Amino acid sequence: MNKTKKLVLTSLFIALGVVLPQAFHAIPNAGSIFLPMHIPVLLSGYVVGPIFALICGVLTPLLSSLIFSMPPAAILPSMLCELAIYGLMVGLLSKVVKVNNMVVKTYLVLIGSMLCGRIAYGILNALIFRAGSYSLQAWLSAAFVTALPGIVIQMIVIPALVIGLKKARIID
Repeated sequence: MNKTKKLVLTSLFIALGVVLPQAFHAIPNAGSIFLPMHIPVLLSGYVVGPIFALICGVLTPLLSSLIFSMPPAAILPSMLCELAIYGLMVGLLSKVVKVNNMVVKTYLVLIGSMLCGRIAYGILNALIFRAGSYSLQAWLSAAFVTALPGIVIQMIVIPALVIGLKKARIID
């Protein structure tokens, strides 16, 4: 896939990441529960690779915040870093994980990337963005308990899309 095609697809993923959450904002706290912005960023890592997916992870929450004020400015820095790491790690792990079973590989890459992003989110909040007021309990609650419905959605939707795209030979 050439750079122009990657750039166009990255733009599409960014647009999806900005627009998709708007469908959830009628429900209170739906963004932190269903994580709709995460889906296009995670998917981009499989499709356009680590660098373009990292860019997608940075620009998606930034543009959404500028256009719709969501995520709010207080949450934006940590979310921007989390999504950038998701995109980067999916792209990198897709190249590094060597498993013949396409389903197993897709899940290993997805789970590994989700853990890396959530760990980075917790560390950055504890040390920089919310230093002194962020605890292990707050991290576990935000990253795993509140987000559990979104995690389940990601674990169902993303592998189905990736496997479908691979079977259609749209991605490698």
